[in-house]
Amino acid sequence: MPQIVRDVSQLRAIVAGWKAGGDAVGVVPTMGALHEGHLSLVRAAKIDCARVIVTIFVNPKQFNAAEDLQKYPRTEEADAALLAPLGVDVIFAPPAEAVYPPGFATTISVTGISGPLEGAHRPGHFDGMVTVVAKLFGMTAADRAYFGQKDWQQLQVVQRLVADLNLAVKITGCETIREADGLAMSSRNGQLSAKARACAPALHTAMQRAGAAIRGGAPVPIAMRAARAEVLAAGFDEVEYIELRSAVMLERVSRLDGPVRMLAAAMIGGVRLIDNIAV
Repeated sequence: MPQIVRDVSQLRAIVAGWKAGGDAVGVVPTMGALHEGHLSLVRAAKIDCARVIVTIFVNPKQFNAAEDLQKYPRTEEADAALLAPLGVDVIFAPPAEAVYPPGFATTISVTGISGPLEGAHRPGHFDGMVTVVAKLFGMTAADRAYFGQKDWQQLQVVQRLVADLNLAVKITGCETIREADGLAMSSRNGQLSAKARACAPALHTAMQRAGAAIRGGAPVPIAMRAARAEVLAAGFDEVEYIELRSAVMLERVSRLDGPVRMLAAAMIGGVRLIDNIAV
C-alpha cells in the first residue's frame, strides 16, 4: 500500500530526499472517492515522473452548501487499495487544520475565466479551489500536476493561476474518462439512483448531437436550445447551462472560429452533473 502522510513537514522531508536524488515529482490532486478517471491521471503521472503523490483532501472552501460537504463520499481505505497497484509513492491526506490552520486569512481569486458557467452558479467555488490547489503545490513541491479535462473550466483556471503567479509546476490536462454509455466518470455518479443513472448519459448524447449540428452549419443558439430541450425531455430536472465558449478564455462564441468547447451542467435526482466536449 502507498505510504499515507498527513503532516506537511514529513511530506516535505520525503520530497526533498527524492529531489536530492534527481527524481521528478508528479501530483494528482483529488478529493478522494477515486474512480477510473482519477486512476488515468495517476498512470499519466507515472509515465512522466519518477515519484507520484496523490492528494486526498475534501476541501471545505469549495463547497457552496454544508450539506454537499457532508454528503461528499470519504473512502480513504478503498482509495488506497485502488492506488496500491499503480506504484503511487505517497498519499497525502492532511487534516483540515493542517491546510487551514487557526488564523488562516488568505484567499486566491482568479478573475475573468472563473466568472461564467461554474463561477456564476457556484459563487466562491473557484476561489476555494485555487486557494487549496496553490497550497497543495506548495506543500508537495511537485514538478508536474495532473487534472482531468472533465472539469474544463477548472483546468483553465488552474493554468491561469500557474501562469500569473509564476508557479514552478507544469499542468497537464488529461482526457475525460467515460463509462461505456458516455457518462463522464465522476465521484458524484455514485449518488445517482438507478433511474437517474439510466437517464444520465442523455446529457453527453445531447451535447454530441448539438456539436454535430453546429459543425454542419446550424446556428449556435438553435443548437443550444435543442440540446437543452433534449436533456430535459430525457428526465433531467434542470439544465443550469449548456453553452458554446472559446476553449481557453471561455468567452461566448456564436460560430466555430478557433478552438471551442461546449460546456454543460444539469441536475438529475438531486445530483449535479457537468460535462464538456470539443466542437
